Amino acid sequence: MTAAVQYTTQLQAGLGMVPETLDLLRLWKPGMIPARLAEEVVQAGLFSRATARRARNLVVEMFAPRYLVDHGQAAARLKFLNEHRFHQEAMAQLCFLYTARAQRILADFVVEIYWPKYSGGASSMSRHDAEKFVQCALDSGRTAMRWSDSTVKRVSGYLLGCCADFGLLASSGRGERSIQRFSMRPEVALYLAHELHFSGTSDTAIIKHRDWLLFGFEPVEVLNRLKSLSHDGHFVVQSSGEFVQISWKYQTMEDCLHALTQR
Repeated sequence: MTAAVQYTTQLQAGLGMVPETLDLLRLWKPGMIPARLAEEVVQAGLFSRATARRARNLVVEMFAPRYLVDHGQAAARLKFLNEHRFHQEAMAQLCFLYTARAQRILADFVVEIYWPKYSGGASSMSRHDAEKFVQCALDSGRTAMRWSDSTVKRVSGYLLGCCADFGLLASSGRGERSIQRFSMRPEVALYLAHELHFSGTSDTAIIKHRDWLLFGFEPVEVLNRLKSLSHDGHFVVQSSGEFVQISWKYQTMEDCLHALTQR
């Protein structure tokens, strides 16, 4: 664990909330700030079983930190893909990516606990695994203040529930949740590679970027995956030792999104 980013309890706002995210993307328009989107949600009765306060919390604490940063770039891109009937499993994986970026506690839990268990052949994860992870985070000073035991238990449940929402774990289980087969879809790999490229990341740094670890990929596996995807004509990958050069076909991320919806 690094000391740069502190953990919060913000996952409680909505865990994965994939269906709700897709509903919010349909309602959201470019330039719409969180407060305005919250008003639209309440007026439209989008979440009929939720109170007005709960609906606003979903927008402000769940949706906005994940998808409305950087002037809503993520929301705009996901909205376009969703409107063009992008594969729903791929949409869920992109939601996972943005949630993990916004909530470092989830990212570290997946990278440091989930994938080692997955690759080690474990069949399940328990609340004890999550609680042990959270306790280690507290001991490492990863929170602004020491959490109570009840908060540790709640956050541990949020981590397991969030992983279940995104398909890494089974949706239910008594004390333990079965580890699911979780494989990064090719569309998601193409999206991530191009997003990193258009954000100014160098070709070599793309291969080593931490985001791939969320999907269980080490750099050599990233390189191999991109080489296999290059056969579709999205780019050409050349490598020699530590050096990687990618010849990119698309001029903008929007060009890439259009291509992905034609697959």
